[in-house]
Amino acid sequence: MRQNHLRSTQPCPQALSAATPQQQHCTHQKLAAECQSAGHPGVLVPFKCDLSKEEEILSMFAAIKEQHKGVDVCINNAGLAHPEPLLSGKTSGWKNMMDVNILGLSICTREAYQSMKERNVDDGHIININSMSGHRVLPNATTHFYTATKFAVTALTEGLRQELRAEKTHIRATSISPGLVETEFGPRLFKDDPDKAAGLYSEYKPLEAKDVASSVVYVLSAPPHVQIGDIQMRGTEQVS
Repeated sequence: MRQNHLRSTQPCPQALSAATPQQQHCTHQKLAAECQSAGHPGVLVPFKCDLSKEEEILSMFAAIKEQHKGVDVCINNAGLAHPEPLLSGKTSGWKNMMDVNILGLSICTREAYQSMKERNVDDGHIININSMSGHRVLPNATTHFYTATKFAVTALTEGLRQELRAEKTHIRATSISPGLVETEFGPRLFKDDPDKAAGLYSEYKPLEAKDVASSVVYVLSAPPHVQIGDIQMRGTEQVS
């Protein structure tokens, strides 16, 4: 899966989503221009990177170091799901979920921390966009492997917090776990079942991308002595 990593001194209020890597990059370029014309502070810089390929991740962090000195805040937002049940799923789908949801996240986390460490940044923040699927297992075979990757994110975030404490740094680690969010995630997951994809967001009002963005701003705004470990959030009418 390819994601555009974005560096901005302030969060931009719009959601970011597109269907293909090239469309993603074009969408983010357009968004950068919109943010600038709207007068939002900071600069949004799109960078196309395939998070399933370590060499591209390392190249991205090298470019960030060259152009912007390094990373102070890392938000691991990329994630995907394939409808591959445990009893009949394709290994390729499982591997892709592992590569992006777990390994890509972990590599970005490691590189972000090393960037902070070499510049003596002691007040950085690493935020993992997790999922409610990282805290409970739904009776839905198509998402069981995806759920396992999100349980891994829950464990990785707490493990990261413990390792940061052992290093006696004040860099913080947070997991944000949304329920259903109206993005292109669902339609992509159920691309072979248009009816299911179409009805995904019609049962009740789901969260919006800006709701998750607001939680990120809240976490970053916490006083330095406050460690927010996890935020779990759902649409008010969501049952599971």
